Amino acid sequence: MRTFFLIALLVAPVLADARLDGKACRSVHLSYAATEATAFYTEVQVEKSAPGTFFMVCGWNKGYFGIQELGNGKKLILFSVWDAGDGDKKKLPEELRVKLHHKDEKTRVGRFGGEGTGGQSFYDFDWKAGETYRFMVTAKPEGKRTQFAGYFYHPNDQRWVHMTTFSTPSGRGLRGLYSFIEDFKRDKVSLTKERRALFGAGWVKIADSWKPLNSAQFTADSNPALNIDAGAIGDRFFLATGGEKPQNFPRICP
Repeated sequence: MRTFFLIALLVAPVLADARLDGKACRSVHLSYAATEATAFYTEVQVEKSAPGTFFMVCGWNKGYFGIQELGNGKKLILFSVWDAGDGDKKKLPEELRVKLHHKDEKTRVGRFGGEGTGGQSFYDFDWKAGETYRFMVTAKPEGKRTQFAGYFYHPNDQRWVHMTTFSTPSGRGLRGLYSFIEDFKRDKVSLTKERRALFGAGWVKIADSWKPLNSAQFTADSNPALNIDAGAIGDRFFLATGGEKPQNFPRICP
């Protein structure tokens, strides 16, 4: 049985989110209760999408992994890991940067800046609404660094794809596990488009034992938009944001 908690937390800079009022859907999140893990598995089924949407499936304190619909409608998988610093990506010392250890032949790899810096990778994948997709992240601490690997199950090829492995200064496993939906188009029109997805069948590996993720906490950023929703349906959780009408949680306000 899934347990759902409603907690009104602001998890991003207030001023930045407040500036999105009237421009973008509110970012909504599920935080999972788990101690430090060496693997994190969960699934996503998108019910409604729109251009400029990130359905982040497997997130942790050092990175995130999920599917996107770009502004032009193109769809792909994104796996990113942060550097051990938040400065200029061109000036950051090499020892604090993410290092690439593996990529699939179809994976594109680069670096990002803006909200922190790090390594990012992309895999073109024309995912479909209504289909369930499976994701897993693993952590392998090695001295002062940890290798984080991203895997997804390719339904057409019927195999697990080892998309990318990055390492970053850490020495720790997977902590702060979460999922979210984000509108990154932010053109006012995107606010009127509902995004909705089911997340579930989550498991974590802790000390060689797999444990189910049966509870989640719902949070939203400080964008004051009221058209958000979340809850539990059967053995899965859902998140929703955007659309033309307020939904079930207007009381979560900055």
